[in-house]
Amino acid sequence: MKKHLCALTAVAGAALLTACGGATSVPEPTGEGPLAGICPSTVVIQTDWYATPERAAAFQLVGPDGTVDVNKGSYTGPLGDTGVNVEVRLGGPFLGGQPVPAQMYQDTSITLGFVPTDDAVRAQEEFPVTGVFASLDVNPQIVMWDPATYRVDSWKDVPGTNAPVVYSEGKIFMDYLVANGYVSKDQADASFDGTPSRFVAERGRVMQQGYVSNEPYRWAHDVEGWRKPTDYLLIHESGYEIYPHAWSVRSGELESLRPCMTKLVPMLQQAQVDYIADPGPVNAALLRIAETIPDGPPMTAAGNADSVKVQVAEQIVGNGPDGTLGNFDTARVDRVIEAVTPILRSRGDRIAEDISASDLVTNEFIDPSIGLPAAPKP
Repeated sequence: MKKHLCALTAVAGAALLTACGGATSVPEPTGEGPLAGICPSTVVIQTDWYATPERAAAFQLVGPDGTVDVNKGSYTGPLGDTGVNVEVRLGGPFLGGQPVPAQMYQDTSITLGFVPTDDAVRAQEEFPVTGVFASLDVNPQIVMWDPATYRVDSWKDVPGTNAPVVYSEGKIFMDYLVANGYVSKDQADASFDGTPSRFVAERGRVMQQGYVSNEPYRWAHDVEGWRKPTDYLLIHESGYEIYPHAWSVRSGELESLRPCMTKLVPMLQQAQVDYIADPGPVNAALLRIAETIPDGPPMTAAGNADSVKVQVAEQIVGNGPDGTLGNFDTARVDRVIEAVTPILRSRGDRIAEDISASDLVTNEFIDPSIGLPAAPKP
């Protein structure tokens, strides 16, 4: 017997959200509710990859019983009793190789897209977007290695290992690491195929990109031929401080979407808080999506549960300095702009002149009262 947990209650001036959708069909919006007639009848959220715990806030909006569309690569259901539906679209191969900002301009049914800060800088000239909510405070991307093979305590130690650092072609962060001397040019190896095969075959004599909230657990527990600990450095710790998931609108539509964003963004904040507080139901939905839509990254229930713990421990999901979840530190955004602009121009990208944080993000819709609870004092 399926449980349907749909509630939208006011807590501390914000919406406490647990929503759900039908298991086999998507109900039409009721036309009644706090978002009806203010937001699109279906709020479309374009993510950048498959359904994973790092992207769970979007799936939390729908809840555990949403409808999976295999061909479309989507997960859909009502947003509680707000009077609108949410459709979460997977990225990766479902984007046909396009960055999210370009996809947003090609398909204007998309309301919000996941755009990392470096991509927002790159897109500003042709596909300008404005971030309204940051579901992750720290980028979970890492470089990982075998601690029995390499002794590394900081980014300054990486060049001295002479280890190949294997990554996916086109990653802007690798150009940054090379430009700043944290990886030597000869080490950078753009042959990563998304699997542990080379790492295992070479018995840990390479370093490799990954997510702190995925690969270390999976390598230690699930990867045949390895199943032992790895160590890692966060890309964020090198000074590459992008917001990896800035939920963004097309900049030219910010004014028309203002009434919707005013009501919706606090619900996005609360969805992330609710997921961290009780991740089990949506983690089960992520597993169901992974089992229904083929060719995504390997996923297990235990791995999903560990991912949430790691995200909290590493402050991947975390409050900003003011105790608010989801807002942008504009000085940090300006530092990213300064760091990536020369790199992007050296790659041949057209980058708009005089970009500042105010061109890329806004905290206008953030409810400052919404944040993760403070950790109890020992």
